[in-house]
Amino acid sequence: MNDAAYLQPAGPLQPADAAVALIVDEADRYVVQLRDAIPTIFFPDHWGCFGGALEDGESYEAGLARELHEELALDIAGLDVSEFTDFSFDFAFAGGGVIHRRFFEVRLPSSRIADLRLAEGRDLGVFAGPDLLARQVVPYDRFAIWMHCYRADLRGAR
Repeated sequence: MNDAAYLQPAGPLQPADAAVALIVDEADRYVVQLRDAIPTIFFPDHWGCFGGALEDGESYEAGLARELHEELALDIAGLDVSEFTDFSFDFAFAGGGVIHRRFFEVRLPSSRIADLRLAEGRDLGVFAGPDLLARQVVPYDRFAIWMHCYRADLRGAR
């Protein structure tokens, strides 16, 4: 896919509140998906985090659990899951409102990665932070991954 093709969607895009997972193993490697090369989705053919839009009335935590089950057959019960950060985007310019993309850190033992079953996207990858950031990554996911990867260096940032 052309590097700039994501700038020209082939249909209407629908921004929505989303719950997203920064899935990391004990070596702080990130489990991510290579998004499909479909021009009607946000950032096709980019590496990105697992997760997605909330359903009506769904909490972020419930949305995260549902999305990870749908996309990876991953049951997060019993895993170490914590909120990491939240990005807000104002779509008033397009007749919409403010949406939130809430990122959760999900700690997954590396021994469980082989059990994941990819149900969405073209590929699943496991990368050290700097190696992942050297790839074409969904921009907002890239920033959250960068923040997570270098969180110790950001301590005390104002």
